[in-house]
Amino acid sequence: MALWDRFRKGPKMSGPARDAARTGSTRVRAADKVDEAHLHEWVTERRGVEGFVEPRTAVSEVTLLLVAHDGEWTRRRVPGVKWAHDFCNKHQVPSYDAAVVGIPQRMRDYNSRVRKEQKAAEYPQYKPREP
Repeated sequence: MALWDRFRKGPKMSGPARDAARTGSTRVRAADKVDEAHLHEWVTERRGVEGFVEPRTAVSEVTLLLVAHDGEWTRRRVPGVKWAHDFCNKHQVPSYDAAVVGIPQRMRDYNSRVRKEQKAAEYPQYKPREP
């Protein structure tokens, strides 16, 4: 094939990976049974769990964010918005659209506590500021 023919036909585009969905110019891994198993295990081992369904973006598929009573959280890809709400209903967990209600303050507080604990463990001289 001549060099001109390569340019005329345009660049060779590869298709999405077999286990991924295509979103724009980005490849993202699709939800699978491992994600579902993790969410099921997580929700059954914690109390006061709420679900926050996060919409598809340019870099990720629909995700389900589960937040426990103390702010501990997990996030996994799910097959779709309806699947996420159905999953929460099946496990008697309230579910919300994260794009509408945002994420709970207790999750941010949990992340802050964990960061402070990690920093204190790494640096014994570290003294966090009091709010």
